[in-house]
Amino acid sequence: MPQDCPHDKPIPRDKEHFGDGWRHDLKPLEPIDVRKAGTFSEMLDQMTRASFGARGLGEAANVLYEMVTDPKCMVVGTFSGAMTIAKMGLVITEMIDQGMLNAVISTGALIGHGMVEQSGHTHFRHEPSWSDLELYKAGYDRVYDTLELENNLYAAEDILDEVLKEASPEQPFGTYELTAWLGAHLAKKYPGRGILQSAYQKGVPVYIPAFTDSEIGLDVYTYNVLGARKGRAGVRFDPMRDLDDFLTRLSAAQRLGLFTIGGGVPRNWAQQAGPLAELLHFQTGGATGGLVRFRYAVRICPEPVHWGGLSGCTFSEGVSWGKFVPPSEGGRFAEVLCDATIAWPILVRGVLERMGRV
Repeated sequence: MPQDCPHDKPIPRDKEHFGDGWRHDLKPLEPIDVRKAGTFSEMLDQMTRASFGARGLGEAANVLYEMVTDPKCMVVGTFSGAMTIAKMGLVITEMIDQGMLNAVISTGALIGHGMVEQSGHTHFRHEPSWSDLELYKAGYDRVYDTLELENNLYAAEDILDEVLKEASPEQPFGTYELTAWLGAHLAKKYPGRGILQSAYQKGVPVYIPAFTDSEIGLDVYTYNVLGARKGRAGVRFDPMRDLDDFLTRLSAAQRLGLFTIGGGVPRNWAQQAGPLAELLHFQTGGATGGLVRFRYAVRICPEPVHWGGLSGCTFSEGVSWGKFVPPSEGGRFAEVLCDATIAWPILVRGVLERMGRV
């Protein structure tokens, strides 16, 4: 007969001293009652007392509300993924219009496809009966279940060409300057709602850190190549202007907030401001730089942390890099593991209701 293993023996416990939750000040949960939620805000409030993804989204609403109603907080929005093709462009536009974003960092693709939408062109639903080769021959570019038109991209290139013709060949520019020029042009020629129009009108800078990894970057390159063939001077893009402008704005703010959709370059470019400011502080003996950390942060991203990639890394991990204020010092974070096209509109609508803006 085998001898008893000490690990197989139950740990002695006294049933009479089992906790009931209340005396240990644990927070009770409540079932969601959809009939009692008359608004998105009320539904999100109920979600904070539920579990799993629902609780994450409910808590994100609380942090986002606190962030955007803090008068001393500069809120930075970072956006990756095909969010404008996915018809989320007006969500960003609304956040800008309502003062919920003070700076935008985006992929170039998101802004480029947004220009298509903002200049009166249309994206279409993909019909699965079409093969990708058939789409290619017909001038349709597939993004998952949606189609971008080659004609749309040529139209966007024409807009960019009009704007670049006004740029000085001698004066370098950053993407925040180019997007402001585009915003002014679109606002004048296409006065409907859009990301760049609203950003221009509200004075919100739009940065594209991975500029050449986008249709807009390729169009600028093409503009210079074609110009050189015609004997025309090209334009000069300087990415360091973006970095300098962004760090200057962050350093002047009393508190910082971060609202992130997805991950990738926009997210990291925003977050690296903290380590950069700290590096400058040490390298210059305190003459410049300093402590630049985000106090609030909300992220919606389906990427799990265990893949080990940046898109899935937690805000807590960012504390170790000096990017975020730790919770022990007042940091407020919320992370939602969900497709942004599902959670994001609900979150923004609910917070706008709490702000009395709808």
